[in-house]
Amino acid sequence: MTEPKLVEHGTGVQDGHSEETLRLDVSMSTRLLNSMKILEYSGHVSARLPGRETFLVQPQNKSRAEVGPPDLLICDLDGKVVVGPSGVRPPSEVFLHCEIYRHRSDVNAIAHFHHDVTNVFTLVEDVPLRAFKNHAIRWKSGIPVHPDPAHVDDAERGRAIVKTLGDHHAMQIRAHGQIVTAETVRGVFIDSVHLVENAEAAYRACALGKPKPLTEAEIESFSHSFRRGHHIRKLWNYYTLGAIREGVFPETWAAEA
Repeated sequence: MTEPKLVEHGTGVQDGHSEETLRLDVSMSTRLLNSMKILEYSGHVSARLPGRETFLVQPQNKSRAEVGPPDLLICDLDGKVVVGPSGVRPPSEVFLHCEIYRHRSDVNAIAHFHHDVTNVFTLVEDVPLRAFKNHAIRWKSGIPVHPDPAHVDDAERGRAIVKTLGDHHAMQIRAHGQIVTAETVRGVFIDSVHLVENAEAAYRACALGKPKPLTEAEIESFSHSFRRGHHIRKLWNYYTLGAIREGVFPETWAAEA
């Protein structure tokens, strides 16, 4: 069988991680989010390759349950595949990744998914998704809603997404899905989990009565004691060890990452 034709590339580093490690982190995060019914059949996780205007993202037609490090494409900020098998395409919404990386230098990882309960808050009036749980303080500045539900399938729509996102770390696309941004791949995985947990708690609260989000004072009190680096390491270990036991991905991935 003929080997896929690849384009040459260099190396990239994010927080001291090699490109190889980033490929593992993106693959593990993708499979984890899929196993948790957050990503499922559609959605994608990407990682910026620092020092280069490129990023890792999965191919359009690869199952989220099976994606592995060698499958990941390297795309430039125009959505063009610069490293990957000939003829393999990136996700149709690759442009949301392109434009966020182009305009937000603080963002090194992005997750886009379509979680129904979370998206419910874009379908009703006067019940915005706010911080209801302590870990939702990540979004104390707010979770804006993009009004256009269309797929982000060109650069113009990607720029519109950037405008709605602003300086926030998460957003919703009305009747469509969610975008979460973070400084690392592991951070974006944990934040994606917490965004969904927060939405599900809010949804259940709405069933009982008028929802009562955290106050500014409560958010401030949580912020003082929160150690983000420690929290990410703790939860990453918890979820990856559980995934290994359940066969979501091989133990060697976690050992190499």
